[in-house]
Amino acid sequence: MAADSDPESEVFEITDFTTASEWERFVSRVEEVLNDWKLIGSSAGKLSPEKGEYTSGTWGEKCQDINFADFKFYITHHFLKQECEKDDEKDKVEEDAFPLAMQDLLCMNNDFPPRAHCLVRWYGIREFVVISPGTNCEAIISESKCNLLLSSISISLANSGCQVPMFVQIQQKWRRMYAGECQGPGVRTDFEMVHLRKVPSQYNHLSGLLDIFRSKIGCTLSPLPPVNITIRFTYILQDWQQHSWPQQPPDFDTLLGGEVGGVEFGKIPFGACEEPISELHLATTWPHLTEGIVVDNDVYSDLDPLQAPHWSVRVRTAENPQCLLGDFLSEFFKLCCRKESTEEVLGRGSAEDEGKENSDISSALNKLTEPVAPVPISKLSVSNMVHSARKHIRRHRRIDESPLNTDILNSVLLYVFPDAAVEKSSENSKNKPAQSNACGKAEQDKNSDYNLFLQLKSAPIDSLTYRLALCVCLVNYNHGGLRAVAHLWQEFVLELRYRWENNYLIYGLAGGPPDLRCCLLHQKLQMLNCCIERKRARDEARKVLEESKERERKVSGSGQNGRPASESATASASKKEVSPGKSWDSWSDSEDEFFECLSDQGEIEAPHTEGEKDGSKSKAEGRLHPYNNMTLLNSTEPLYIPVTQEPAPMTEDLLEEQSEVLAKLGTSAEGTHLRARMQSACLLSDMESFKAANPGCVLEDFVRWYSPRDYVEEEVVDEKGNTVVKGELSARMKIPGNMWVEAWETARVTPARRQRRLFDDTKEAEKVLHYLAVQKPADLTRHLLPCILHAAILKLKEEEAVEDIPSVRKTIQQATSQASKLLHTPNYDYKKLEDFINQLMAMETVITRARSLKAKFAMCEGEKVEDTDELETFVSSLLEEPEVVVVGAGQGPAGSIIHRLFVNAQRAALLAPLEEDSGRDRKQTAGSNKVPDFPPPAGREILVRTCVPRPAPYSKALPQRLFCVLMREEFRLAGAFSSDTSFF
Repeated sequence: MAADSDPESEVFEITDFTTASEWERFVSRVEEVLNDWKLIGSSAGKLSPEKGEYTSGTWGEKCQDINFADFKFYITHHFLKQECEKDDEKDKVEEDAFPLAMQDLLCMNNDFPPRAHCLVRWYGIREFVVISPGTNCEAIISESKCNLLLSSISISLANSGCQVPMFVQIQQKWRRMYAGECQGPGVRTDFEMVHLRKVPSQYNHLSGLLDIFRSKIGCTLSPLPPVNITIRFTYILQDWQQHSWPQQPPDFDTLLGGEVGGVEFGKIPFGACEEPISELHLATTWPHLTEGIVVDNDVYSDLDPLQAPHWSVRVRTAENPQCLLGDFLSEFFKLCCRKESTEEVLGRGSAEDEGKENSDISSALNKLTEPVAPVPISKLSVSNMVHSARKHIRRHRRIDESPLNTDILNSVLLYVFPDAAVEKSSENSKNKPAQSNACGKAEQDKNSDYNLFLQLKSAPIDSLTYRLALCVCLVNYNHGGLRAVAHLWQEFVLELRYRWENNYLIYGLAGGPPDLRCCLLHQKLQMLNCCIERKRARDEARKVLEESKERERKVSGSGQNGRPASESATASASKKEVSPGKSWDSWSDSEDEFFECLSDQGEIEAPHTEGEKDGSKSKAEGRLHPYNNMTLLNSTEPLYIPVTQEPAPMTEDLLEEQSEVLAKLGTSAEGTHLRARMQSACLLSDMESFKAANPGCVLEDFVRWYSPRDYVEEEVVDEKGNTVVKGELSARMKIPGNMWVEAWETARVTPARRQRRLFDDTKEAEKVLHYLAVQKPADLTRHLLPCILHAAILKLKEEEAVEDIPSVRKTIQQATSQASKLLHTPNYDYKKLEDFINQLMAMETVITRARSLKAKFAMCEGEKVEDTDELETFVSSLLEEPEVVVVGAGQGPAGSIIHRLFVNAQRAALLAPLEEDSGRDRKQTAGSNKVPDFPPPAGREILVRTCVPRPAPYSKALPQRLFCVLMREEFRLAGAFSSDTSFF
């Protein structure tokens, strides 16, 4: 008994025969997905699709993964998004109504949709589910597996009550083979498919296909219900030889000849170098035919495309056609990745080698007379001798072969510096650039696209930087690539140095300090122009003073002839008047130390003695004008605004460097004090100018002019009871160690023209020229990239305005905003910039397609205005829509042109071989053969529909459909055959 009561004494092995198999789990999983997607029950109640809705409507898609054992499948729900009917109309729907898929089989509103799933085109259904093998899974080829999947979906549809048709993809994916089923109350539709490589001869026409359809539906009624037939033939046009080149042929006689699409400097090439439209597909359709209306068998066919009542056209575009603007930008962008310096590209300058040769020649005599020095071992090595020989070879080769043709180089430089063609000797020519800049600026401000450079951080249109960018890009594209760019840049920098040394303003740059809204290269050029302006102003001031001294010397010499002592006294007095203990020559020639203000700035007083440090005994110098009728606090003298030095102009990289230096000083007391002193250079200069203009002034006087908010005034009552206004410095000015107080105490009485220059134009100009000289071609490309993209966008805008393409116009606006974000960052994202250039190339391609279509569908002279408008609408629709209906079919204006295109292509294709035959053969063939207007159709699609009882004569009349595709290397039959499951 103890053994019986022990639970571990007996072990029972239970076999559960109710466990689900893998197949049952798969069926259950399909049912769960259908339930999750709410495809259970009747799908009736939706609006019937309108004509063309399959193309213009929006298609939705849902997808999930399911497994059959370890085999992965995708189950996908495709559906047309539609509004449902109203509730009161939904109640009227019969309970045993056909599923929507069966109704769609007979609907004629959406035959041959140009943009839809292949099952939509073959069966005309608006909603369906597809089960297909997963990625990297083998295709369902065996018949047993296909039948197992069809059984699975049949059980799932029956169990769930789903009325949406379900398909299984079988065979290889490229064959697009599907089998499926749709179930409804008492009805079922089987979707079957046949796919062959070749068209069987007995089914190569309508008669044979109707025989297949009749045998399949097996209807024994007599007479047979009418069969609705829709036929569509597609003809392909590929030959455009009768049309002119997309680009004009090159003119080899011009300077820029020899290049397709060659343009002059300052312009950007545009357009395709090959035909952007590869094919034109003409679809001729005969809708709603019956069996007796049309004859098409193996002997005769009366399906003439010219007589087809419905024509539609679609175009197939060439993939990535070669376009000039795209190549132009791509080749330029590639330079950004190059790492060679200008010296590495061009080699060391010949001047360096020539100087070495001269030194060798000059020391040759010394070598003859002096004792022989021991030769270093390194000089005797073979490698050193070979290296020297190669240098000589390269040097002589460079002299003979210039990277850039001299004529082209001169043309580029004349375009970049147009004032170089004018005589430079006169002062008028020196001032001309500034005048022309102002005039051009006034005209450009009227243009709405002019301010685009602010968005892109490039440079104004027609500025020096903008013109340079265009020339560099064109030279890189057409005239030698990297070496030519390096050569041009070297010559450009030499021209800038020549202008700096000879005081010629740089053409094409706006006056004033560098514009920080422009690219850095443009700022550098503006900085150099500022230096030239300051240098010219200083030279002019020096010249004026020398002329006045010479005039005084002549006057004193003529008035006191014969009295050398008095003459010398006058001369010494004159010298003393200029500067105490320091002649003009001794300080005006020191360019690094002093600043000379212009004579037209209001300083008309002659320089006087500096006097004491506080300026109480000195005479006023450097006055501009009185300041708001104010007087000095310690005297009744008016308070004058002094002539001050202009602040030093700076480019954005200098500002950034200055900020970094100031930030590195830290927050300590010493660092803060040093930072304040570095920032107070301009303040100290203004204080010294103020002291010179207002002798006897105090710090409070300076603050009243320079920073009025730091001088606080209030009304107080004096000892006599009178109300007076009393002022004092603000609290921050009274802080011990205040920098303003310290600067005021150290400031000397020195007018602006005698002060050390805040802006050393000589030093800054040399820094700019050095910066430009050391730029690599890749650096130059990065500097000029915003200008090139700016020019490309303007070119696209210009070409789009001619063609009027709304989609391109909108894309250009979006691209401009995107470029603004990409180009305002300090470090460019080259991957995004490359994608952006690809966008510009895509826009160019669309414009060239529009231009090509307009050329092909151009109206002849004397045509009606209405026809012209219709053709313009037709061409614009071809660009925007997948397929366009030809109004009037073959008899309309567009149809007539299409017919003529096919006729010309046929004649060119069939008559060209005849011209190679002998004369006798040519006469025989010309008399016996007539060239057809159209080639054989590339594809034939025949759609047969009817509604008959099946499988028995007493069954319900149900929709039957057969879609046939006949092509050169494809024969496809897609049938949907319905049967009554209640009365069979």
